[in-house]
Amino acid sequence: MSLKPPVSDKDHIQGNRQAAIELVEYGDYQCPHCGQAYPIVKAIQQKFGSNLKFVFRNFPLSEVHPQARIAAIATEAANKQGRFWEMHDILFENQKNLFARSLLEYARGIDLDLELFGADLKSDLLAKRVEDDFESGLRSGVNGTPGFFINGKKYSSNWDEDSLSGYIEAKIAWLRENEIPFL
Repeated sequence: MSLKPPVSDKDHIQGNRQAAIELVEYGDYQCPHCGQAYPIVKAIQQKFGSNLKFVFRNFPLSEVHPQARIAAIATEAANKQGRFWEMHDILFENQKNLFARSLLEYARGIDLDLELFGADLKSDLLAKRVEDDFESGLRSGVNGTPGFFINGKKYSSNWDEDSLSGYIEAKIAWLRENEIPFL
């Protein structure tokens, strides 16, 4: 399956926007598997540096993770103040404590305007943004979290660090073999 829609400027992108390798994760902040994937993705980002663009899309599985949706909205609220990635990291690092009071403490910790943040947590527009990510995941064939895509194609193998890293290395080798320019 392929990624629908493709990555655009509307996405949360970390790293080199022109990188030859694009890793997209559909994730849920309360999902224990996403919590396990979080340091793996960080290690992959470190290893591949400017050759990797990382994109995160919200895929809250609210029926099994009741705080996942509000956590996703919290990242979108932080994004409005230019702090998506800081909130993203804090939520994964504090996955067992995603209640409203904690979200406000995390917002305070990254120097967000708390009044604006609180109002944005109730925003229909931000809730729709989360829902749009979720729906794009469904259209792309995501049926659990984490859901990974590499260069627009669903990655269905193991996502442990060695497997994911090996797959990306093979992609880079293929680009070199075929003399396709990349950074």
